[in-house]
Amino acid sequence: MQARLSTMFQSLQVRNYRLFAAGQLIKLIGVWMMFVAQDWLVLELSDDSATALGVVVALQFTPVLLLTLLSGRLADRYDKRMLLFVANAFWSVLALAMALLVITDLVQLWHVFAFAALLGVANAVETPVRQAFVSELVGTSLLPNALSLSAAVFNSARIIGPAVAGLAIAAVDVGPVFLVTALSSIAPLVNVVRMRSAELHRPALPPLEERDSAKVVDGLRYVWRRPDLLLPMAVMSVVGMTLFNFQLTLAALAKTVFNTGAATFGLFSTALAVGALAGALAGTGRRSRPSVWVVLGAAVGVAVFGTMVGLAPAYWMVVLLLLPTGFFMVYFAQAANQRVQLGVDAAFRGRVMALWVLVFLGTNPVGAPLIGWVAETFGAGASIWTGGLLSLAATLLALAWQLRRDGARLRIRMLPIPRFYVVSRTGEAAGLLARH
Repeated sequence: MQARLSTMFQSLQVRNYRLFAAGQLIKLIGVWMMFVAQDWLVLELSDDSATALGVVVALQFTPVLLLTLLSGRLADRYDKRMLLFVANAFWSVLALAMALLVITDLVQLWHVFAFAALLGVANAVETPVRQAFVSELVGTSLLPNALSLSAAVFNSARIIGPAVAGLAIAAVDVGPVFLVTALSSIAPLVNVVRMRSAELHRPALPPLEERDSAKVVDGLRYVWRRPDLLLPMAVMSVVGMTLFNFQLTLAALAKTVFNTGAATFGLFSTALAVGALAGALAGTGRRSRPSVWVVLGAAVGVAVFGTMVGLAPAYWMVVLLLLPTGFFMVYFAQAANQRVQLGVDAAFRGRVMALWVLVFLGTNPVGAPLIGWVAETFGAGASIWTGGLLSLAATLLALAWQLRRDGARLRIRMLPIPRFYVVSRTGEAAGLLARH
């Protein structure tokens, strides 16, 4: 057990990564508290409108759609550490301004919309830079472990944040929650400054002429010529747009279907995050690039369980089903992320990770308003199972394409327990979906 734990948390032995992870954990707890408070505030200001929630989510991610590729170009041209500091400082100012509006009871719905859009600008710059920066903190050998631990940090915050926010909203309303978010956002600023530049795993920046020649379109062409990168991004774009809208759908499900309060929404989010944390920790032992079959198998899992969440008729069934949904959600996202990061050339890392963030988060402006409209018109449950079925169809189509391209086929072995195998042309098992 001691050896297993040592391997699982190996990246934390690196001082710079330890500072990075600690700062992110503190900030993200506040961010998840803010998300719950913001959603509840929107429902209060809009008379329980799921469409208004969809607009907020769309405004948060529209800048990601518009600016992320440019941010990736910045990440390949300039010091990622400095870019992270600037983006997080901008986020801190935004959070403090919003907290003051809410605490003084001056907040209106359009303030929330404006805050969401400006928050999206900060995320559009910060997220791809942060994704690309991880490799500089730990180097290539520890990158799979560091990425999995980063997902574990994210989902630990997702567990703690909504649970605390639900109780805090019930006790003191939403204003203090926004203030906590503003204060917590200072942590990554302090820790970025404390990092030691000499211990970063990065080559010297190329001459300015070479950095100026780093074009966004070159990154797009690079990915287009790489089917091994293109397929996980294509599947993620569909799943992200149609199913990964739980911030919106679970709030609507708690309030409009089960007629419960903020604490129940927090419990839904916490159940999803507990499963997600397990999925993140399950990937910490990975030391090599995951196969395409692991990515597609996990995508099938999240699509199936996501569909079941939408169809569940009882509150307790939703809580239970959110556990495996969260597990496969993060296991799929991390496997796809690792497949992309461990397959990309360092010169293109910033632009490729920007494209990854675009398909992971930038599809929300398209999907969120549609999902919100479905939730308001046909019910929150329908908005979830519809997204699940669309995700499943896209994943099965990608699986069929990959099997045809590799000349492989699926087989099932029923004993001792049912397992799916991918069998290559020679008849040897190329991948075991159930085990991964």
